[in-house]
This record gives sequence, C-alpha cells and structure tokens, in this order.
Amino acid sequence: MEGEKYSEKRDTRSTDEPTPVMDREHETLAPSGKLYRARLLFKKLGILDRLLSPLIILFMIIGVIIGEFAPSIQQAFDTVRFHSVSVPIAIGLIVMMWPVLTKVQYETLPQVFSTSRIWIHIGISMLLNWIMGPLIMLGLAWATLPDLPTYRTGVILVGLARCIAMVMIWNELARGSADYCAILVVINSILQIILYSPYALLFINTIGGQHRTDIHVSYGNVAISVLIYLGIPLVAGVITRYSIWYFLGKEFLNKHFIPYFSPLALLGLLYTILVITSSNLRPVFRVFVPMILYFLIMWTSAFALIYYLTRRKNGQGKKFGYQMAVVQSFTAGSNNFELAIAVAIAVYGVSSDQALAATIGPLVEVPVLLSLTWVALFLGRRLNWSIVEDHVGKDSSV
Repeated sequence: MEGEKYSEKRDTRSTDEPTPVMDREHETLAPSGKLYRARLLFKKLGILDRLLSPLIILFMIIGVIIGEFAPSIQQAFDTVRFHSVSVPIAIGLIVMMWPVLTKVQYETLPQVFSTSRIWIHIGISMLLNWIMGPLIMLGLAWATLPDLPTYRTGVILVGLARCIAMVMIWNELARGSADYCAILVVINSILQIILYSPYALLFINTIGGQHRTDIHVSYGNVAISVLIYLGIPLVAGVITRYSIWYFLGKEFLNKHFIPYFSPLALLGLLYTILVITSSNLRPVFRVFVPMILYFLIMWTSAFALIYYLTRRKNGQGKKFGYQMAVVQSFTAGSNNFELAIAVAIAVYGVSSDQALAATIGPLVEVPVLLSLTWVALFLGRRLNWSIVEDHVGKDSSV
C-alpha cells in the first residue's frame, strides 16, 4: 500500500514540519498544502490548456481593436460564402473541430455492450446531459438575461452542446475512469448529430418563448450547420485517427501525432474569436453569470448524485465510486462550445450577439472547471466512499 510505503518517513519527521504527501505522478514526497496542490494541478495541464483563457482574452482585445480601426475587415470575409458562412470562417470552424474529434476514442464503443454497469451510467449521463443540463441553462439564461434575448439565445445554444473534448482533460486530472469517460464522450458525439437540431427548435422557439422572427431557428438551418460543422470534422477525425493508427501505430498516434495536431483546434478557435469580436463591440459581462452558475450547478449535482448512489446500503454502491463521480460530474458540467459557436455563426451570422455570447463559454469554462478539479480531488480524500477505485485516499495528493 502507498500509505505503508511512506509511513516510516512520516514518523521520523519533526511535528513542526508539514506532513509529507505522495505526488503519485512522480512518486516523490512533497510538502502538503493547498497552494502546492493547486500549483501542481495547474502544471499537469498542457501549456496550451494553461494559456487558453489568457489567449482568448488577448484575441478578443485584438479583435475589438481591429474592429475599431479597420471596420471594413468583414467585407474580406464575405467574398465567398458556404451555407450562409464565409468560406474563411467555415474553414476556421472546421479546423476548430477536427483535432477534437480525432482524439475521441471510438474504439471503446463496443464496451457499451459488455457490462450492465455501463448501461446504468449511460442512463445517468443521458438524464444529466440531455434533460437536466439544457433545462438548467434555459432557466439560468432567462433568470439572468431577461432583457437580452439575443445573448440569451447564444447561452442556450451553449447549454445544448455536450462536451466531447475538454472533459477528457478534466477527467484525467481528477483521476476519473478513462474507459468510461471515453465511452460517454463517443455517445455524446453521436447524440449531438441526432439531437442538437430538434433541441435547438424546442429550447429556443418553443420552451424558450422566443417570439421574434430574427431569433427563431429553423430545423433545416441548424441541421445543415450541425452536419457541416460537426459531421465533416467527425468524418475527418475518424479517418485521421485510424489512418495514423494503421500506418504508424497507436503509440505514435497518442504520443506524437495528437500532441502536435491538437493545437490546430486552438488556432481555429482563436481565429474565430478574433473575427467575431472584430465586428461586435457590445457589453457581454452579464453572460458570465449564467455560464458560471451552470457549471457549478451541473457539476455539483452530478457529483452529489453519484456519491449518494455510492453510499447506498443496498449493495449497489460498487457500481459507482469516486472515479465514476468524476466522469459524470465533468461530463455533465462541460460543454462543446466549438459546436455552439459554429451553429451560432451559421444561423445568426459572425457579427451576431448569439455568436459573441457563445464565445464566452471557453473563457469561463476553463478556470471554473480547473477549480472544480481540485475540489473533486479534495472530496475524493475527505468523503467516506464505500468503493474507492483508484486508491483515492488520505495519501493521494495533487
């Protein structure tokens, strides 16, 4: 046991010194403390993930400056159009999604049929992601943005898009189950193609009560946008993933190709944000409120639900545990902002309030969910889990 391995060293230290804890990644002793753990968790993020929020802010500022001093820049993007979106923007949107869908582990999908346990978690994930999540975002959007219908629509579009990329990063940092996370990501990827269009009509036109014709969405426009800006990158991602795997091997794919290919998604996102903010200088700070509340409510609800099911006394707790609490909470508390941005631009235009509101998603999601990653690790040690699947206990620390 890890606790026994380091027990002698603990006993020989002075009581005035900080209690050593184990850094499981490097298997060394390190001083405990919240500040140390927070720094170590931050360092585990890739350099581009660490810089995501600062880069988004920087490119938003650059975009605003360009829009102020070169307002004619939008004309350059409208020379050739592809399904109501200029070709340069369409290329940026597809590039933004392509690396994300290359990283999805489609090969895990056959595991869906292997055990009854996965079906339980698929059911929970469906409830959290496709019923609870959209309804909560709809309620928060109306409660916080009642006088801003265009921004409210952009926020709702974000709530309808389930996360398929960043959730794998948060799950890894919080030591969730990689296999189950991969399966849920694959399922959500497929369901987004099927459900996003009817959900957009339901939550914007019907339940959302949007009576303005300029806000209404049509099924055809949303469906075509999803097929183009999710379907094309999905096909490209599958072909890219398994072509590299077949010709160069899985190890080369995971350790060499994906790390160098992934930054293309960030470039596409930053390029899109630059164009959006160069044409739209409006107050968007209120959009932060429903986004932050949404991430907190969804993550907390999912984590609390799995903890409750873990602690039940009817013998079913073994089907849950800390690792599944991490998987479900971060899957429910994350969003596919790339898809929301693409659909908002395709339906409402690159200079729309809806598109601008959707770009706030990644700016808010990264710092909030990084903080919740530390919260998950803290609760993994402090709460009394009946099943702890990955030795998350008193001696684990990040």
